[in-house]
Amino acid sequence: MSQDILWVMGKMRLRIRDMREDRDLKQRQIAEFLMCDQSLYSKYERGERDVPLHIMVKLARYYKTSVDYLAGLTDNKEPYN
Repeated sequence: MSQDILWVMGKMRLRIRDMREDRDLKQRQIAEFLMCDQSLYSKYERGERDVPLHIMVKLARYYKTSVDYLAGLTDNKEPYN
């Protein structure tokens, strides 16, 4: 796996965790929103499972940000219009 992909995956897991924690939410709450098990969501945050695109889109909409921000491709939290 290339260094770029590993960097993005590491940044993404930190961003989705930080966005959740900044709102004082539990993994269980986000898992319920995503309609998945808490254990699966936990694996996304720990980088043990790849986050599917449709989940990234749901998270970006939930947090009112962009998929690019969650993936670490930009530091701008504002969603695209």
